[in-house]
Amino acid sequence: MVHPLSWLKSALGRRDVAAGAPPSEGLSPSSVMVPIRSMGPAHRERIAAHLVALEPHDRYLRFGYAANDEQILRYVAQLNFERDELFGIFNRKLELIAMAHLAFSVDPACTSCAEFGVSVAHHARGRRYGSRLFERAVMHARNEGVQMLFIHALSENTAMLRIARNAGALIERDGSESEAHLRLPPADFDSRVTEMVDQQMALTDYHLKSQVRQFWRVLDQLQAIRQGARERLLG
Repeated sequence: MVHPLSWLKSALGRRDVAAGAPPSEGLSPSSVMVPIRSMGPAHRERIAAHLVALEPHDRYLRFGYAANDEQILRYVAQLNFERDELFGIFNRKLELIAMAHLAFSVDPACTSCAEFGVSVAHHARGRRYGSRLFERAVMHARNEGVQMLFIHALSENTAMLRIARNAGALIERDGSESEAHLRLPPADFDSRVTEMVDQQMALTDYHLKSQVRQFWRVLDQLQAIRQGARERLLG
């Protein structure tokens, strides 16, 4: 468990520290808390910016085809936030650097099924964000009564398939495409409380980052005013 003070210091970190910087020396990625919050319609713009910024090959792996900007924006516009669940990881600038889409089945014959998809910005690789998002989605799916989680991915998407395999999923390969099936255990007291705590921590982290950004913005404005006044006096 991450100490609350350490987490708070991380959220209020200095603005000259690179956003999304690697974990501090001596800490493994798995030992550092990663706030993951649910996203709603208000995040459409950030979701679109994240997906459009993906490199061509990453778009291909995420969508299964070479999606262009128009196709990505159409996907974002059609997101159903009332039915599905979307999770995001934000850096200190509140830029979305990794996201997951947990899509619940609309097939009457498979009401207890859901599909998982994930994308991570190129500069944020190597920090297990994909695995963290998968774990978060699995926990939410369990709490929503999902019994079977599906992952449809290209066979060359080894990172995604590795996440599924490590979770115990059964993977079936059909040429260039693969599908993973993971049977989920029912929800319990621990899964419900853990999700509630994780969501609250993520919301607090998001609000702190927003306040810090606002503070630095006001400070920059004050410095600009002082500099302007000094130049007028000297001029």
